[in-house]
Amino acid sequence: MSNRKAASPTTALVLIAAALGWPLAVAGDAAAQSTVPSTAATTAPATAQKLPTPPVKPAASATPVPAQMQAPLQVPNSAVQLSGLSPVQMEALAGINRYFNSIRTLTGSFVQFGPEGQRTEGDFYLSKPGKIHFVYAAPSTLEVVSDGRDVVVKERLNQTQDLYPLSQTPLKFLLADQLDLTAEANVTKVSVEPDLVTVVVEQKTVVGDGRLALVFTNKTYELKQWTVTDSQGYDTSVAIYGLAANVPVDETQFKINEIPILGSKGR
Repeated sequence: MSNRKAASPTTALVLIAAALGWPLAVAGDAAAQSTVPSTAATTAPATAQKLPTPPVKPAASATPVPAQMQAPLQVPNSAVQLSGLSPVQMEALAGINRYFNSIRTLTGSFVQFGPEGQRTEGDFYLSKPGKIHFVYAAPSTLEVVSDGRDVVVKERLNQTQDLYPLSQTPLKFLLADQLDLTAEANVTKVSVEPDLVTVVVEQKTVVGDGRLALVFTNKTYELKQWTVTDSQGYDTSVAIYGLAANVPVDETQFKINEIPILGSKGR
C-alpha cells in the first residue's frame, strides 16, 4: 500500500511552488496546512506521511550566486506564434532540442524568485528520464524528489510528504526523455534575441492553466531560467547556474520512501 493520490488543487500548489516556482501565495493557508498531520488524529491523513529522520542535509549554497542572477531575466511580452516561425526561430528550436536531448544528467544550483520578491536558493540533481531532486538551502525545509513516476514534496521540519503522479505536474516537460519543440503542440511563442532564446509553453495542470517560459542562451542553447505564470498572473522565476552535464549522479537520491498508510490503495 502507498499514499499515491491524485493531486488536489490546493496541495498541488505546494508541489508546483517547490519544483517550478509556482507562487505559494496563491494557495493560501489551506495548501500549507494540507501537508501537516493533525496531532489529534488517530491515523495518518491521506495527504501526509510521517517520515523517518531524513538523511539528506539542506543545501549549503557553497557556490556563490553570480551577480547577474540577483534578479530574474525578463521574459519578452511579444513573440511570434509557432505556426509562423521564421527559419531563425526554427533553427533555435532545433538547437534547443539538440542541447536537451544530449543531456542525460545535469547538476547545479538554483535561485528562486517569488512574485513578491522573496528569494530562496538550493541545489538540484537531474537524471533523465523523469528524475530530479531539489534540495532547498536553510532556512527553507522543502525537498522535492521525482523518481520517474511520481513526485514527492517533503517538508523536513514537520517530517511530512505529499505524493503526486509526475504526469500531472509541469515537471514532466523538463524531464522528458526526448524533447521536440518543433512538434510540441503546447509551444505557443518563440522569441530570439542576440543573447537569449525564450520558448513559451502553455500548460494545463492539476492547478489549472498556466504559462511556462523557458529561457536559453543563444548559440549554445543552455537552459538558464524558467518562469511560471499561473492562472492569476503571478510570476515566479527559477534561475540555474554552475551546471555540470552528463556527470555521474547518485541514483539512490531519487528513491521515494513510500510508507504504507492505513486505508490507502495500492498501485
